[in-house]
Amino acid sequence: MARPSARTAIRLGTRGGALALWQAREAARLISATHPQVSTTIRIIHTTGDRERSAPIAEMGGTGVFTREIEHELEAGAIDLAVHSLKDLPTRIADGLTLAAILERADPRDALAAPPGTTLAGLPPGARIGTSSSRRRAQLLARRPDLVMIELRGNVLTRLAKLDRGDYEAIVLACAGLQRLGLGDRVAEIFEPDVVMPAPGQGALAVEARADDGWLLGLLQALDHRPTRLATTAERACLAGLDGGCLAPVGALGRWSGDVLTLAATVAADRGTPALRERLEARVVTQADAEAAGRHLADLLVRQGAGALIASLRQPARPIGPATTDAP
Repeated sequence: MARPSARTAIRLGTRGGALALWQAREAARLISATHPQVSTTIRIIHTTGDRERSAPIAEMGGTGVFTREIEHELEAGAIDLAVHSLKDLPTRIADGLTLAAILERADPRDALAAPPGTTLAGLPPGARIGTSSSRRRAQLLARRPDLVMIELRGNVLTRLAKLDRGDYEAIVLACAGLQRLGLGDRVAEIFEPDVVMPAPGQGALAVEARADDGWLLGLLQALDHRPTRLATTAERACLAGLDGGCLAPVGALGRWSGDVLTLAATVAADRGTPALRERLEARVVTQADAEAAGRHLADLLVRQGAGALIASLRQPARPIGPATTDAP
């Protein structure tokens, strides 16, 4: 893209839900704050995952169902930047595209959305829990194998509406999404990573650009949050090393102490057991360091049998929980 004049708008592409729009507007706000001469416009792009709201995500091809169409528009030049939840992006970025900026991460943890005072331990036997995530499902069943896991699709507001009408006793959502939408009061319990390990990249926003767009890549450097980039790079390298894909029951989280990254990850079977966990500490200064730490952690998990476990999960799905049904 040629260097635009001060009156030229940068076109950001995003999904159309309330959270996706918040994320795109936040990226636009940061661009305007760091480069006030540049204006922005936002274009809504409907993805496969948005159009097909009844089928489980894995049945739609899994990886990329919330990003593929946005990337196609970016490749075609119909938009200049794409804004994604980083956890939705495949670990292999499409040829010709690049992660131009990863914004500072919000709370990466998962939360139980339920009536005030509800806890995972206090849920009644056979309680119905809504989630579309195999990662969350597996880790919750490891703690409470009696729970009934029911597929839950739709944006944050749609999911909360289903909870409110009584389809579930509780649902599981990302803390970051609830906080960004001003819905922190819907959180009944926050899960620490030793209970539910977050998805690689959870809580972080990614701004994707064409790899040959030097002007925009330079402009976006001011938005890139280096600690978040390095931590999420390590998490995503671990996921890639496991060949799990973003829908596999793999959790990973990097946390900082100075320039030392403590990286932990888990792989769990669909019913919660067996579950494998590993952690390591590594001095991470460069992106290459982060990638090496992630690959090393994946190797440790593979030695425990993670590869065979993930391969077994690619077999046709089995019912989850004692009485699983589709949500009404």
